[in-house]
Amino acid sequence: MKRGTIPLLNISLCFNRKDFEYDVYSLIKAFYPGCEITSWYEEDGAPDGEFAYYDTITYEADQICFSIADEKHETLASQCEAVEYEKDRHETKNVLKRMVYRTLSEVSGKELPWGDLTGIRPTKIPMKMLEEGKKNVEIAKYMRETYYTSPEKTALAITIANREKDILKTIDYEHGYSLYIGIPFCPSICLYCSFGSHVLSRWEHMVDPYLDALIKELIFISENMKDYTLDTIYIGGGTPTTLNAAQMERLLTKVTELFPMEQVQEFTVEAGRPDTINEEVLKAIRKFPVTRISINPQTMNQETLDLIGRHHTVEEIEEKFRMARSLGFDNINMDLIVGLPGEDKEKVAHTLEKVEALNPDSLTVHSLALKRATRLNLFKDKYQEISFENSAEIMKMTMDSAHRMEMGPYYMYRQKNMAGNFENVGYSREGKAGIYNILIMEEKQSILAAGAGASTKFVFEHGERIERVENVKDLKNYVERIDEMIERKRIGMEKYLPK
Repeated sequence: MKRGTIPLLNISLCFNRKDFEYDVYSLIKAFYPGCEITSWYEEDGAPDGEFAYYDTITYEADQICFSIADEKHETLASQCEAVEYEKDRHETKNVLKRMVYRTLSEVSGKELPWGDLTGIRPTKIPMKMLEEGKKNVEIAKYMRETYYTSPEKTALAITIANREKDILKTIDYEHGYSLYIGIPFCPSICLYCSFGSHVLSRWEHMVDPYLDALIKELIFISENMKDYTLDTIYIGGGTPTTLNAAQMERLLTKVTELFPMEQVQEFTVEAGRPDTINEEVLKAIRKFPVTRISINPQTMNQETLDLIGRHHTVEEIEEKFRMARSLGFDNINMDLIVGLPGEDKEKVAHTLEKVEALNPDSLTVHSLALKRATRLNLFKDKYQEISFENSAEIMKMTMDSAHRMEMGPYYMYRQKNMAGNFENVGYSREGKAGIYNILIMEEKQSILAAGAGASTKFVFEHGERIERVENVKDLKNYVERIDEMIERKRIGMEKYLPK
């Protein structure tokens, strides 16, 4: 196999012990997104079948060795590095990932923008170092040498960490919390969506029973979190604006009655899809101290909207955005996805031009991630003839567009199977950053989550430990088992919240 070529591959991973398999797997997938990987262990014997690459990882007491062979078992590349394996697992993992990265880079002729970082929260590294008093130059040197991050991504991570640190300076991590409220209904399920959404036309009869159960859960949270400061509220989904005006008013009335709104620094409602927005719902939201909404086109190309199952027009996006502005909403976010099927850089440029004309207050740019639960992944054979394009040039186009709108980056995260091994970045104007977005990504504060499929995250022991308490995803089960969901939270609160 020639170096620098990246065909579809079958790759076999042989380990002599069961450690760090996921990290190696993730790196190989980053270099060869379409490959099929089979992992096995020496004691199990080799699996049947031929493999284009045959990778062997050997852990010894004082060193790790990693080698790549082709289908004839001829070694293409090999490295060994000394490590005190039994003493420091974190450093051992870093050493292994550096070896795997260097070897795959040599064989493939590629470098990855995020180097060997496989985690979804790269800003946690510079944030921790800033809190330890390290300077930006020291942090950049560490990230480049330890993780091989590119100069551009290193600078992005450090810039965002500094802004996050400034935005969060008034937040009490130990005795504060945020509240997430999930509305799991949508007019249709988008092709790329992996969230637990229910098509409204099929489940409309469950909306009011769902709100009954949700409010019961919110009453429990409010009564048991009185000794903690509520910093942010985020109503997400699904699409919250699938609720009609009366249902939205009912929910927001209860939220503002139950929780101390004078403490809340940010209150977001995702308006989401334009085909769910109307003047009555927006007016209902305006009656309450909601500080931020999100109107999410994902793309401004009609053929792509049709393909991904967004049953609305580009004109509707523009109309509903202007409607929200006319009603006084002064902090509107827009979400975009790059890497959608059939979208080349010219189509992304068209989307950015349209968004700039609307002039939102913040912009969140997502790189498409093909999660296993999405219809786009489940039926990917149907879309094989359609290109999926993302590149450093496209990501720079989105950053330049944000800069033209006087926005800077304020939060970031990554996902598995992300197009081009890039990232999701939130940009905002000064004073318009989404505080909740930072808190959930940096995992510095507990987030109490209510609703079907909602995941409560308890952060404790000064941020060193995290435990999750999950609600069931199924709508009918959530409504029928709401007392069980509440009991799960009660147990979590008693075990994990600081007293």
